[in-house]
Amino acid sequence: MSNASNYLENELLDHILGEGSRNYVPTTLFVALFADTGSGVATALESGTSSTTGTANWGYYEITGGNYARVAVDFNAASSGSASNTSAVTFNQANANYDTAGGAGNTVTHVAIMDAGGTSGGNVLFYGELSVNKTVTTGDTFQINAGALTVSLA
Repeated sequence: MSNASNYLENELLDHILGEGSRNYVPTTLFVALFADTGSGVATALESGTSSTTGTANWGYYEITGGNYARVAVDFNAASSGSASNTSAVTFNQANANYDTAGGAGNTVTHVAIMDAGGTSGGNVLFYGELSVNKTVTTGDTFQINAGALTVSLA
């Protein structure tokens, strides 16, 4: 995952250049899941909002229902321009098929690192497409193994 959102790019520039609050450090990071049958979610994750209306907004594509909630994640210290998750990121067992506000279905295609937990809101920091999509139905548990989620600025 090497895509930084416009929001994060602006925060990093302000921090480094001494503009704005200059202290953007979220206390906890979270992994969010997204589904899309086309390519709209990547564009929405880059510059959209949490609004659940309209395909230009990432909230339209975030998983809803099925006992879904974002999961906290910790990362190892960066090395050679990238960092990976320290332990497995395990989502709640689905008590119904996953879906999205936009009705894109239950196949997870993208993940994002967020600065807020829960099921909505916050800001997208990094995002990327899964190498293998995962359909989540009743009884399934979505998991990202330790070291399998890599964030890179390279």
